[in-house]
Amino acid sequence: MSSAEKQAVALSSMAASALMTIGKFAVGFMTGSLGLVSEGLHSFLDFGATVLTFMAVRISDRPADDTHPYGHGKVESMAALAETALLFITSFWIIYEAADRLLSGKIEVEATWWSVAVIVVSIVIDLSRAGALKKVAKKTKSQALEADALHFSSDVLSSGVVLLGLGLVALGWPKGDALAAIGVSLFVCHAGWVMGKRTIDTLIDTVPAGASERMCSLIESVPGVAGVSRVRVRPAGNIFFVEADIAVGRGLSQDRVAGIRQKIVDTVHAQSPEAEVSIATHPLALNNETVQQRVAIIAANHGANVHHITAHHSKGRLSVGFDLEVEGWRSIQEAHEIASKLEADMRAEFGEDAEVETHLEPLQDRGIDGVDVDPQDLALIKSQLEMFLAETGSLHSLHKVRARKTDVGMLVFFHCRTNSDRTVSEIHETVDAFERKIRQKYPEVFRVLAHVEPERSREG
Repeated sequence: MSSAEKQAVALSSMAASALMTIGKFAVGFMTGSLGLVSEGLHSFLDFGATVLTFMAVRISDRPADDTHPYGHGKVESMAALAETALLFITSFWIIYEAADRLLSGKIEVEATWWSVAVIVVSIVIDLSRAGALKKVAKKTKSQALEADALHFSSDVLSSGVVLLGLGLVALGWPKGDALAAIGVSLFVCHAGWVMGKRTIDTLIDTVPAGASERMCSLIESVPGVAGVSRVRVRPAGNIFFVEADIAVGRGLSQDRVAGIRQKIVDTVHAQSPEAEVSIATHPLALNNETVQQRVAIIAANHGANVHHITAHHSKGRLSVGFDLEVEGWRSIQEAHEIASKLEADMRAEFGEDAEVETHLEPLQDRGIDGVDVDPQDLALIKSQLEMFLAETGSLHSLHKVRARKTDVGMLVFFHCRTNSDRTVSEIHETVDAFERKIRQKYPEVFRVLAHVEPERSREG
């Protein structure tokens, strides 16, 4: 919708510029007014500028492609710069002609009612077009339309100066027309200088004052961002690109990191909807990481599976131990090399004097097929489990009992309950002893998975 609106206002400006050019030239040559001729040239250049603007806004709204990864927004800046250059060229020519008339004294100007009428009509048109262009330029952040609006705004004031010059001619002072032409040119040069500087700033990627600091503050406010090392803001037409390097805790999951990146994008868009945001994340070791967390992170970087991580200090020396799962088909030589690389990274993390001990366990690296045991066998297993539970004195309410036969042995699963005040360590010891009894009774059992739940609260 904004693209169509930009093209429509640019097209209407072309028509207005063409109409005013014809009128000013015709009356200017008929009356001999250099002020009107200069205004005609000004309007003619405005017509050329509006043609450039129309072409620029059509091209600038094209999406990014392989050869223009940042889009085509700077086409508008190029068009605005071309318009500014045309204004300067015209102004210098008019100043030269006016100075020549003043010095030579050859001034023949006729102030007529139709010359005044042309100027008044052009002022009305200029006011209308400037207002429409400014409104759309502000809405779409279009530099080309902003330059066009500047042209029409300058025309309003310059036309006023020409009108003053014609008044002076009517009062019997013909030099007023030439002086009015010089005044118009100087005003146009000033307006062109302001617009040209702004356009060049865009072309050389000059960042608006405080933009980088504002983006950095927004990014730092997002939960999970541990630090911001670099922020770059790059304007391109009616949008600007924000690139930032941030630090996040190295223990965060990929999903969590992705969520932080999306939150940053949403936060920036809330303040600047036209921004395109690119975030690079870097892992950072946080001060509040436990030894167990650091071991798990290092193992994850190796793609290794570790569990039963223990850590203690003895005489100021850290000792770390863990179980490392390695594919069961590997030779002990291969497994030892894997463990040695992991241990080396652990010492690099905790210090060369740290003790690192690894216990190797076979990793189930492929799925295994299983079939449920017969109902009669399952009933016997369930009966035996209930007896063992009673012996523990702390586990009860057996339910969800399952047993499956596989190539590696039988798998037994069950749920039970215990007092909700008991600790995890107490329950773990009880379950370990419980599992040993089951495997003594059923040697074919490969693994027992017991899920212990807290007792349900009694109502009433």
